[in-house]
Amino acid sequence: MDKSFGIVNDNMKKNRKYKSHNNIGNRISGTSNFFINLLFVFNCILCIAPILLIIVISLTDEKELLVYGYSFFPDKFSVKAYDYVFTAGDTIWRAYGVSILVTLVGTLLSVLVICFYAYPLSRQSFKYKNFFSFFAYFTMIFGGGLVPWYMVYTQLIPIKNTIWIMIVPYLMNAWYMMIMRTFFKTTIPESIIESAKIDGAGEFRTFFVIVLPLCKAGVATIALFCTLGYWNDWWLPLVFITDNKLYNIQYLMYQTLNSIQYLASGSAQFSESSKVLADLPTEGARMAIAVISIGPIIFAYPFFQKYFIKGLTIGAVKG
Repeated sequence: MDKSFGIVNDNMKKNRKYKSHNNIGNRISGTSNFFINLLFVFNCILCIAPILLIIVISLTDEKELLVYGYSFFPDKFSVKAYDYVFTAGDTIWRAYGVSILVTLVGTLLSVLVICFYAYPLSRQSFKYKNFFSFFAYFTMIFGGGLVPWYMVYTQLIPIKNTIWIMIVPYLMNAWYMMIMRTFFKTTIPESIIESAKIDGAGEFRTFFVIVLPLCKAGVATIALFCTLGYWNDWWLPLVFITDNKLYNIQYLMYQTLNSIQYLASGSAQFSESSKVLADLPTEGARMAIAVISIGPIIFAYPFFQKYFIKGLTIGAVKG
């Protein structure tokens, strides 16, 4: 009895030594930890510095920009660039409202359409999954061109000069669908679906109650991509919108930049344009437009961040 107890005790000591040895081997030294943190700090600076420079330039006096160029620490600040941009008055706030509405509604509908298409393709029991997968993949390689695309949304689906023209064309994205299909396939085992079916759950209840909550990371990642796409879009208003009440913020800023460039190009020919351009904060206005355009979308990142990181770490090997 004592002998067997001694053998067990020796084995426990060996296991403790083995674990402590592994912990020491996996531990990062203080020097390595310092340089790794320094590297991440440097990367953060590289990401944040351009944004800070844009903000500072938008608040810098135009004459100082022309004389001394761009600087993080200007001698003279001015808000004339923002005064020029906000001379649009109610138009810019209406454009903000249009962009927010299009982004929220478009992201919600786009995520639903993509998930509805991707989920059946991830199921082994779906008979026609190969056909619909090829159908989506085919659209990534070949397109109908600009003219048929324009005719579809002006004649077949007459939604030109409506809010829906900035939502419907981006509802489906084949690449995002393939990402979600892979995510469903690797995250949701068939046994869970079969268990839900045995308990009497239908397809829609299984999808909304079981599948989507388990795939929050993938859904949030796709939602972030869709949000960025809707918010940054200026092409659809350029092609389909003629009513200025339906301009979104990106297209309004695009028109503002064109106005500045037009004045700059005509300053050499027309003296009146030259006088206007002398008082116009051209460089500062460009940066102010950039700040105004990216402002609200920054608040979307904290909401998606935890799910986005979780999506990146799913499938990682745990130590």
